[in-house]
Amino acid sequence: MSYDLIVVGSGPGGYVAAIRASQLGLKTAIVERENLGGICLNWGCIPTKALLKSAQVFEYLNHAADYGITVKGGEVDFNAVVKRSRDVADGMSKGVQFLLKKNKIDVINGSGKIKAGKKVDVTADGKTTTYEAKHIIIATGARSRALPNLPQDGKKIIGYREALTLPKMPKTMVVVGSGAIGSEFAYFYATMGTKVTLVEFLPNIVPFEDAEVSKQLLRSFKKMGIDVMTESNVERVDITGADCKVYIKTKNADKIVEAEVVLSAVGIQANIENIGLEETGIATDKGKILTNPYYQTNIPGYYAIGDCVAGQALAHVASAEGIICVEKIAGQNPEPLDYNNIPGCTYCQPEIASVGMTEAKAIES
Repeated sequence: MSYDLIVVGSGPGGYVAAIRASQLGLKTAIVERENLGGICLNWGCIPTKALLKSAQVFEYLNHAADYGITVKGGEVDFNAVVKRSRDVADGMSKGVQFLLKKNKIDVINGSGKIKAGKKVDVTADGKTTTYEAKHIIIATGARSRALPNLPQDGKKIIGYREALTLPKMPKTMVVVGSGAIGSEFAYFYATMGTKVTLVEFLPNIVPFEDAEVSKQLLRSFKKMGIDVMTESNVERVDITGADCKVYIKTKNADKIVEAEVVLSAVGIQANIENIGLEETGIATDKGKILTNPYYQTNIPGYYAIGDCVAGQALAHVASAEGIICVEKIAGQNPEPLDYNNIPGCTYCQPEIASVGMTEAKAIES
């Protein structure tokens, strides 16, 4: 039960780190409590893109005449769209399983908890087994951030996970937060025929993009029939009736919007509770694990990568961090990551991609 490296979490940070470690000759194990591939492959990037592809195809059908093609009415089979998305995610997860096997990495199923003395306790089916390693990487990722005024019940107020597998297409939806997750779901559901209201606290939607980009997306969203409310805040949601009553404070007035479903897309929070950080003395700050540029924590032999550390919470960032971390462990000399040079995308229509600073940030700096 002894390894050179144990990775806790098998998302795009964890599984990539494990594979690189194995390639560099380290005896490696990976601990996963749910599905291989983590949130990204199972409940995030990948299944979302599968849904968005269906939306895009439907949009093409509806505008086929613009391309000189006559199509006799297309209809949305919402359950089939969701099933395709789940099948795509399932296939990707099996792909990760194959890669780990091919690279001779032991997969340990269960909930991992790190211990002092470079040990990891893994609990599955009520039974706990202890493993030890020279190096331990924490790659436990993040989850949908819950706000006190938006308590998610999984039925009427939902997070991104439920948004991927709703049993039927809602007629009306309020999306709170217009970052990548909020904007992608707003576009998907609006294209499929849901009446969507998008609420953003800041002055612009997709607030981390250039102002011109935000303005263009706003025009496109309005043209699609999405109601966009910026500089607005959801104060509370009444879920006692058949529909949700969403109380929204805007800069000019207070409004009540009724919707079948409210999607909370107000960011994410790191999964750092109950994983043994306090017992091992690993330092955290503002809900993230503190590391140096090579992802070493303050306790020798313990490392952290991905959404549970500072830096952009993106799949490709986690993968890059995992590779740098493992190469440093293996005695190589990797370059630290330049966080000012990270590409990011929002897959709505039109698609948004950016790298580096926005103009406003550059002027401010």
